[in-house]
Amino acid sequence: MTRNTHFLNADLHCHSLVSDGVMTPAALARRAAENGVQLWSLTDHDELAGLREAQEACRELDLPFITGVEISATWAGRTVHIVGLNIDPDNQALKDGLEAIRAGRVDRARQIALRLEKMGVQGSYEGALRYAANPQLLSRTHFARFLLEQGYCKTMQEVFDRYLGDGRSGNVRIHWSRLEEAVGWIVGAGGRAVIAHPGRYTYDSTQADAFFDAFRQLGGEGIEVVTGSHRPEQYRQYAEVARRYGFMVSRGSDFHAPSESHIDLGALPELPSDLKPVWHDWM
Repeated sequence: MTRNTHFLNADLHCHSLVSDGVMTPAALARRAAENGVQLWSLTDHDELAGLREAQEACRELDLPFITGVEISATWAGRTVHIVGLNIDPDNQALKDGLEAIRAGRVDRARQIALRLEKMGVQGSYEGALRYAANPQLLSRTHFARFLLEQGYCKTMQEVFDRYLGDGRSGNVRIHWSRLEEAVGWIVGAGGRAVIAHPGRYTYDSTQADAFFDAFRQLGGEGIEVVTGSHRPEQYRQYAEVARRYGFMVSRGSDFHAPSESHIDLGALPELPSDLKPVWHDWM
């Protein structure tokens, strides 16, 4: 490819109704193409089932597509998310690992419903299920949509601040995959492991440095710098992290729904020009 791939309008992080988004994979592909995305990936939480539909839609749209997944992991007692890009979705170790994570999600959802019931919220499990196309991936986001529907809160942020965020009474901590497992599955499936939205993790500077070191030593290669989950000042902060650790950089809207997401597919600013994009050798 002769053009400079650095400045592609790439969007390598978003979610369909197969996990906690609201649009089908095909509809997301069309939205990405209509919004000028030039390289796209579907990265549903702990699930690969939407990739075939997304890939077929992209073929019809002539939109370059990268297979992806966002894996829930635990490191130092906190949840982190690792995006796997350009993976082989038929890799058995990856499929088995994600199936185990999904089994834990089902139990967690029932525990969340019990906690919400003690807080006076009735019928939350059944209510959240109405928003989930895949019952195995019932998440806090689905419960949040039910709480909004019932008028308990006015915004998604308020739901997490009052009920479902870390440390809130309705949240249930779960032991996801270990960081080494998540990165190992991605690398074993021929993919590239990328830290998703690092600005969302509540590590202090010493813990963050240890996390980045561990990730790199395990074979992690990239970090999201420009993402819908970051504030503009965090773009600069994590660009500097990429320079310090030698990470490639990625960008993704983390799009879930038109009414919920901070930024639309295709609307992200460019990455810093001195850093190597995670897709540099895929075009």
